[in-house]
Amino acid sequence: MKKSLLLFLFTIAFSLTSFAQRTLIKGSVLDGITGEPIPDVTIIIEETGQSTKTDAKGEFSFTSNVPLGEQVLKVEKVEYATKRYPIIVNEGQTVDISGMTLDFDSSDKKDMFVISISDDNLNSEDDGLTDNISGLLQASRDVFLSAAAFDFSATFFRPRGLDNANGKVLINGVEMNKQFNGRPQWANWGGVNDLQRNQEFTMGMSANDYTFGDLAGTNNIVMRASKYREGGRISYASANRSYAGRVMASYSSGLLEGGWSYAILGSRRYGDQGFVDGTLYDANSFFVAVEKRINEKHSLNFTSIYAQNRRGRSTAITQEVFNLKGRKYNPFWGIQDGEQRNSRMRDTEEPILMLNHYWDISSKVKLNTNVAYQFGEIANSRVDNNGKRAIEQNGQTIFVGGARNPDPMYYQTLPSFFLQDDNPTASDYQQAFLAEREFKNDGQWDWNTLYEGNNLNGYNVYVLQEDVVEDKQWTFNSILDAELNENIRINAAVNYRILNNQNYARIEDLLGGSGFLDIDAFNEDAQQAGANATAQSNIRNPNRVVTEGERFRYNFDIDANVASAFTQAQFRYNKIDFYLGGNISSTNYQRNGKYENGYFPGEGETGSFGKSEKLEFINFGAKAGFTYKVTGKHLIDVNGSYFTKAPTIRSSFANARQNNQTVRGLESETIQSVDASYIFRSPTVKARLTGFYSNFQDGSNIGFFFTEGAASLVQEIQTDIDRRHRGVEFGVEVQITPTIKLKSAGSIGDFIFTNNPNLYYSGNRFSSLTYGEGKTNLENLHVASGPERALQFGFEYRDPKFWNIGVTSNFFSNAYVNPSALRRSEAFAIDPAFTDPDELFLDPSASYNVSGNRFNDYDEDVARSLLKQEQFEDYMLVNIVGGKSWRVDDYFIGFFATINNVFNQDYRTGGFEQSRAIDYRSQIEEQGNENGPLFGNRYFFGNGTTYYVNVYVRF
Repeated sequence: MKKSLLLFLFTIAFSLTSFAQRTLIKGSVLDGITGEPIPDVTIIIEETGQSTKTDAKGEFSFTSNVPLGEQVLKVEKVEYATKRYPIIVNEGQTVDISGMTLDFDSSDKKDMFVISISDDNLNSEDDGLTDNISGLLQASRDVFLSAAAFDFSATFFRPRGLDNANGKVLINGVEMNKQFNGRPQWANWGGVNDLQRNQEFTMGMSANDYTFGDLAGTNNIVMRASKYREGGRISYASANRSYAGRVMASYSSGLLEGGWSYAILGSRRYGDQGFVDGTLYDANSFFVAVEKRINEKHSLNFTSIYAQNRRGRSTAITQEVFNLKGRKYNPFWGIQDGEQRNSRMRDTEEPILMLNHYWDISSKVKLNTNVAYQFGEIANSRVDNNGKRAIEQNGQTIFVGGARNPDPMYYQTLPSFFLQDDNPTASDYQQAFLAEREFKNDGQWDWNTLYEGNNLNGYNVYVLQEDVVEDKQWTFNSILDAELNENIRINAAVNYRILNNQNYARIEDLLGGSGFLDIDAFNEDAQQAGANATAQSNIRNPNRVVTEGERFRYNFDIDANVASAFTQAQFRYNKIDFYLGGNISSTNYQRNGKYENGYFPGEGETGSFGKSEKLEFINFGAKAGFTYKVTGKHLIDVNGSYFTKAPTIRSSFANARQNNQTVRGLESETIQSVDASYIFRSPTVKARLTGFYSNFQDGSNIGFFFTEGAASLVQEIQTDIDRRHRGVEFGVEVQITPTIKLKSAGSIGDFIFTNNPNLYYSGNRFSSLTYGEGKTNLENLHVASGPERALQFGFEYRDPKFWNIGVTSNFFSNAYVNPSALRRSEAFAIDPAFTDPDELFLDPSASYNVSGNRFNDYDEDVARSLLKQEQFEDYMLVNIVGGKSWRVDDYFIGFFATINNVFNQDYRTGGFEQSRAIDYRSQIEEQGNENGPLFGNRYFFGNGTTYYVNVYVRF
């Protein structure tokens, strides 16, 4: 008995001694103003990179592998200004640093992001804006990525040459990228940014807790009710870039008795126009999140977002139009009844509902299961000027009518049209002068002419139609996070998405008419006996007259199903951290035609009615990376990946509006990528230098344009596209004094095509058309991805009295026009005089090849000069940001302001070559005409000086 007691006392004493000798770092973090504990604050030991988060009481601790000596704790959380605390750790002792404070970051810099990125991304793909990646980067604290998000964004600079289809956006762990084109639809959550500040960004393919990821990174927006700090915010913003004004109000309850919490927000954005004329903005947004903490292990959260957005679009313009009207010019609008009306409106209304279950299985294992449903439509309007009427003549039905293109920028209304001959006459000069005067004095959409035309003819020549994409999508996923021990952590997820994607044209406005005849206006064969059926949009309901709200032209569904699984292991040690990850997915698409098109009658793969072939893709990926800690200040970070991606819905069907045909030779894209970084960090200096290399193989792309040769709209289909993206990027930030920070960031890239892709065309007069060997000579041309080179120098001053100002100078160069694939095909060298389209395109279901009959005066050196890819001019933009905040009792009042492009610099953000008049002799005439080309390159011009001012009250 005595021996047992002694043994027990010895064990207790040894345990207490051992505990007393453990080396610990513990502490707590409080709000610097309210004194309340702050949960979910990230604490990092900079020497080793070890990190942890504060609990609900704002407390944290490091209990294992604690480094000794002088250390720096980095304390950070979204919405708060990051702080660093120096400490000294002695072996066997406890460092208690309770009561650390974080101050609310009143700069509201993310509001600058909202005005400069998100709202621009609401434009359609035709505007060339939706591929901007910068929206993914706004949550990053990295110096370079911050510059890319806030300062480089106006130029549509793409880090590493990637667009936002190469990145992932998640809300509460649910992927938001569209299956149609792989891109996030920013409008779906626009206007709720006050409750989107809690974001988790992972750069590139590095380890991510929720998903396998993609090259441009992953951004998870946390919109749980319990994650919002208690309080409210009311703000008003004024701007001249996208909208004129914004009103927003939000309130979050914090955790209430009974385990409930909620957050609500409402906002309105409005404006007759932004910087570009006629770009109406009309948007309303609402957000509600409610969460119930059932017990210590289970929480249930419901999140809903309704973001309705209606916006007037603009377009790219030629240099001739820019010289006559300037960069604010927009041909899409005109005056009707004393008010501006835009013919190209984009309406987005796709509510999001999601239910999230959070289960803390243990202190080290968590399971998050989500169900989300999104529904609604995106509608893009345009005027159709080819309305016809059916008449009986000699016992057969023929169609007559149509009108000239009412677009004020139509090439036949511009001065260059009258001066296209080598030796213009006096009459030509007079006509050009009159056209120039008319265009300068007006040059806008003439709505009255459309109404008068419909009334004069007695039938609809003109109609305003909408191209509608209506989605219904369910998403189910479950995400596991398990800490096996202090060094190893496992992440895993399974996902399943079911999409019904409806596509159709709809009559929006008859423009004073009584009905629109639903036939193909370009169909010339319709006037021949027995050929009537080819003109019909739906031969099962021929010569149908449609009215407002009815579907016409085309009507089909795409059913898509995607199942995927992801797993990842993360390992953390004193000198090295590394990870391994992999994924596998199954994707299938199928078209279901609701109309039987006259050009493509029947069902099945070659017809237009009913179901198409089901496309199926199995994809996989693997990634790995490590961070080697040379010392606490010097780190080496390396990431590598190899994965395949299924083509998007957009790239899978050759002519989805008219038939069931799938893209021939379609394959999944293969991507290999590696990046290596040197990182330096100290209390006063943060720096990163990265080299990157990515290789893309078997990509695909579909474009749309009108061609005179085929006298119709055609689909341009490219497959087997190979690209190489390589370069370096850096960011440096130096805290000169407690109030002054200097910063610099830059990137030098080289993004080129590395092969000659396959090229063919599909249209209503042919199933497939190729030129020569069916290739386009893109090898060694640059991928149009914004400036390949960018450089920034800037400073920030933050005064202890809560005001701040920052100035950046940003230099851009090496941006290129998007090359025409048709111009670089064999069609460039073929003399069209020997090709008769009426004889060539006799069977809409047939495949044709055009070859031979090259120009007899073709010169390779001249051709090389004509096909040289245009490089845009270099330019510099200066931006200024600043803000001030005050505390009045329990209220916090502040403002934030930005001025972009202070010196009103003219610059081009992008552009494309037109695919009209593309052959050798036509291009000699086009590029050699001293009065300018008829079909010159079209450009997107950057905004001049713009501002944004936001005033807010927080409580």
